[in-house]
Order: sequence, then structure tokens, then C-alpha cells
Amino acid sequence: MALWSAVPGSANATPSPVLDEAALSAQSVLTKVGAARFTAPDFQPGTLRHMVLFRFRPEVTTALRNEVTKRFLALASLSRRPDGKPVVVSIEAGPQNSGENSDLGLQEGYLVTFKSEGDRNFYVGRPIVTDARYFDAAHDAFKTFAGPYLEKVVVFDFPVSAVNRP
Repeated sequence: MALWSAVPGSANATPSPVLDEAALSAQSVLTKVGAARFTAPDFQPGTLRHMVLFRFRPEVTTALRNEVTKRFLALASLSRRPDGKPVVVSIEAGPQNSGENSDLGLQEGYLVTFKSEGDRNFYVGRPIVTDARYFDAAHDAFKTFAGPYLEKVVVFDFPVSAVNRP
């Protein structure tokens, strides 16, 4: 994935040539296995969390923020493979309310759960997967819609490798 100098979908979005370790790894795997395998539902099975954090542009109204969240949550139902099977297990959303003073100005958080890395890869699509046959058109359309309202986006994905319950 490219690091963006601005939010993808906004007028001044340009990918930086600098790729982080995870982006380089994803591109390498995609090149090695191909887009069909990389986005297959059974590719790297196991629970995967996709955390997304937004900071809205200052001029964005509460109503527009709510519309962005409404449309993000709708992806739980709209994100489908060509055969109609769902990609997303669940999407959770909520505003930042920590008092720890380390939110970096981020305002809204989303947690998307997938059954595999393949489902996540299909959902995320661009900039990693560029062939429209292998990415989710609904998520792609959401990014185009939301981009102009966002000042900053942080994404952090991880496969669930440990769980501790009381």
C-alpha cells in the first residue's frame, strides 16, 4: 500500500514512493500468487481485524460525518464477491472518547472483521489489487465518496494470533 500525502479519492491524493514493510510484503505475495489466489476466500484463513481511524476535515458537518459512518457500516451488507457471498463478518464503529491524550486528532474508529486475509484483500482492493475482477466495488465506491471529507486516515490490520478472556 502506498503512503498517501492526502486521502485517497481527494483532489490532491498522490501516492508517495515510500512503501512500508507490510505494503512491500503484500505486493510481493500478490506478485507471487496472483490476484485470483490473493483475494480468494480461503487465502490465509483465520480471523483478521482491519482497524480504520478517521480525522475529518474541519468544515465537515456532523450530518456528513454521520453519513460517512452510515455508509461505512452499510459495507457489512454491501461488500460481496461476484457470486454474492459476503466478504465482511462484521463492522463496528464509534467516536474517539479516550482521555489518554494520544488520539493524534483522530475522531472516529471502525473495526472490520474478516474470516481470512483473502477476504480482506478483496475488500481493500486498490491500491494493492488493481484488477476490478478481484476487488470489492462497494468498498471502492465508499472510498471515493468519503475521501473528500477526510483529513487523515490510519489503517492497521492484524491477524488475531492471541486471545485472552477472563
